[in-house]
Amino acid sequence: MTFWKVGITAALVSLGAAFGASAQSALNEILDSGTLKVGTTGDWNPMTLKDPATNSYKGYDIDIMTELANDLGVEVEFVPTDWKTLVNGVVAGKYHLTGSASISAARMKVAGFSDSYIAVEIMPFTTKDKAERFDGTDSINKAEVKVATTLGTSFEKMVRDWYPNADIKVVEAPARGYQEVIAGRADVFITSNIEGSTLEAKFPVTRVKNVTSPSSTPIAMIMPQGDQIWINYVNNWIELKKGEGFFEATREKWGL
Repeated sequence: MTFWKVGITAALVSLGAAFGASAQSALNEILDSGTLKVGTTGDWNPMTLKDPATNSYKGYDIDIMTELANDLGVEVEFVPTDWKTLVNGVVAGKYHLTGSASISAARMKVAGFSDSYIAVEIMPFTTKDKAERFDGTDSINKAEVKVATTLGTSFEKMVRDWYPNADIKVVEAPARGYQEVIAGRADVFITSNIEGSTLEAKFPVTRVKNVTSPSSTPIAMIMPQGDQIWINYVNNWIELKKGEGFFEATREKWGL
């Protein structure tokens, strides 16, 4: 396995070098500068969480990106961003890729994605004191129900698609939809089963009864759309780490 890993890494690096500086591949820039820049929001527990006291990050995403930098032989730099500018940061070259984000048709119009390495289900949640008010999707999709969501997230589009008759309240990061519900300013929010489980353990929130996720949402890294050299490197790295059991071990570490 070790020789395979070294061989693939060496071949991919050579491929990037052969591509030439004129192509502006992120891979060349990363190797030349010695730094992998990763855009991360720091507000998606347990994927990426920022500690304001130390200005440091922890989480599933952070472990993945640190491992990617280690295998590239470079340092990792986490660049703060938010959900509404997450894609723009890649397009503008502020960072070489992002942490985990849901793959969506809208994002694919302007950015590329790595292969997926985890999937989530999206569920509606409410506070426990309001739980009896809601039973199924139709109980949410009403004008008198206020559904909170965060601007620029894939959740925002889902809320608009799923609950067109509801009173939709959009907040801007660093505010989050779940905070509006916990504070009593909204009734329902949606989030992944991953984040939902951490919120249920910390706050008096619960899933809405008798609602199933329409589909499993694949999660991947957002990358520059035209940089196939960089995309190829990361995709092969993902397959390599899957074979080594890295993703499975990291999921278990963070309880995913």
